[in-house]
Amino acid sequence: MMKKAYAALTTLVCLLFASGTYADQPTPWQATLQPAATPIMREIHWFEQYTLWFIVPITLFVLVLLIVVCFKFRASANPVPSKTSHNTLIEIAWTVGPVLVLLLLAIPSFNLLTAQLTLPENPDVTIKATATQWQWNYEYEGSGESPLAFDSYLLKDQDRAAAGKEDKSIYPRLLAVDNELVLPVNKTVRVLVTSAPTDVIHAFAMPSFGVKIDAVPGRLNETWFKAEREGLFYGQCSELCGKDHAFMPIAIRVVSEDKYKQWLTAAASDLPGAYKTLMAATDGPAKTVNVAEAQ
Repeated sequence: MMKKAYAALTTLVCLLFASGTYADQPTPWQATLQPAATPIMREIHWFEQYTLWFIVPITLFVLVLLIVVCFKFRASANPVPSKTSHNTLIEIAWTVGPVLVLLLLAIPSFNLLTAQLTLPENPDVTIKATATQWQWNYEYEGSGESPLAFDSYLLKDQDRAAAGKEDKSIYPRLLAVDNELVLPVNKTVRVLVTSAPTDVIHAFAMPSFGVKIDAVPGRLNETWFKAEREGLFYGQCSELCGKDHAFMPIAIRVVSEDKYKQWLTAAASDLPGAYKTLMAATDGPAKTVNVAEAQ
């Protein structure tokens, strides 16, 4: 009986703190941020841990004060309540203390915001992401005479076999798409984000990259990231945009520069074929078989 209880506890702990197995997508019972794939996300991780050094002691301190007040100053223990109305030392302490705490939080917070909002002068790749109800359109700037552009929709279950994306551990339900945004690793990517003129506000969010920016009709917002490792990363629209808001995922496939260039060249004339070739090269031998069967 004890062994079963221990095994169940171990399983629960693994679920709560697992991060390496599914490093590029959410996991069941996940209680922490997704693993960082960009320098900005590493800074966000650091800032989260930094704030806990303030949040935890303050929370415990307030809890202790509440317990002390409840027991020490209850009616039965104090039939005649104190009439104290002022204490200079306490007034100074609870004014200066929060100011110092907020100052210590504000300085690294502003530094992080500056790093997020300061766009690189010479990005390696520029992408335009346009949101509509309920899908994303991507356009690659400077990719030939006619820029490469395509729509990215939620992958439906009935389309998985044809797309060669039946493995839900790699292509999870409600996050996988038919056409991923393909980008090179270790390159600075500038993203222009907007929404269709007659549409509503959406938001382009990629947790592993530390990116979240609104897509506003008639307005062009900018953000950037630099993915430091290859993989398939998932995000979603993070602005309530209508009945299918939950079915508007974002998928970014980060590959080597050589694979990216090969995909970009092939995609100009045959987008589906370019994806299948890229999947065969990145998803491993097992996926190559599935792709061949789908063809």
